[in-house]
Amino acid sequence: MKHLIGNTDFKGLLGELIDKAISGNYYYVDYIMKHLTCESYFATTRFVDFALSLVSDQKGIDRIEYYLFNGTQIQRNYACLYLNRNTIFEPVLKAFDLGLIDEIQAYSR
Repeated sequence: MKHLIGNTDFKGLLGELIDKAISGNYYYVDYIMKHLTCESYFATTRFVDFALSLVSDQKGIDRIEYYLFNGTQIQRNYACLYLNRNTIFEPVLKAFDLGLIDEIQAYSR
């Protein structure tokens, strides 16, 4: 599926991640987060970060919060970024207090 955001046409993996993120279903958040591993290419992490920014469905947001507490370190970091950017600070502070993210991550946007 092709996506137009502004004047840009997204295809391939980025288009696929955007499609999943826009739907907002929690299982699509799982699909997006599975692309974050210690072996992920830098471009893939940027694609995931952008796609996550498009999640607006409450079930999707709840699933991102789930990853803050239950994901791998890289998944927790990107969940934290998402929540901070959307001013959802309470779970971020809780994750920081639990030692799941460091101070730099807790206050990054």
